[in-house]
Amino acid sequence: MKKLLLLFTAFLALTAFRAAGGLDDVISALRGGSASELSRFIDDNVEIALPDKSDRYSRAQATMVLQDFFSSNGVKGFELKHKGDNGGNQFVIGTLQTRSGAYRTTVYMSARNGKQLVREIRFQ
Repeated sequence: MKKLLLLFTAFLALTAFRAAGGLDDVISALRGGSASELSRFIDDNVEIALPDKSDRYSRAQATMVLQDFFSSNGVKGFELKHKGDNGGNQFVIGTLQTRSGAYRTTVYMSARNGKQLVREIRFQ
């Protein structure tokens, strides 16, 4: 019984570590302004809200939209304000620092096929 409990605890810790790693990778991609790195964590379809438009895009379209946004604004970095977990869904709130100004950024992720994937990104 103790072995089963130990195995279950190890599984939960490993699952939590893997999920946090995905979130940390998304933060790293935002800091570097890397749409291609961020696209590794985007769901098949994602909602992207930019200051001048908002729409739902496929992963390939989202990558192009994000690359255009990042290169047009010149990403300098990303300052993390808060990250958390809400019922298995994860989120990140921070400020994207660019040459053209700062954007409050929110990223929502949800579990799909055992992985945390980005389902919504907002730049305000």
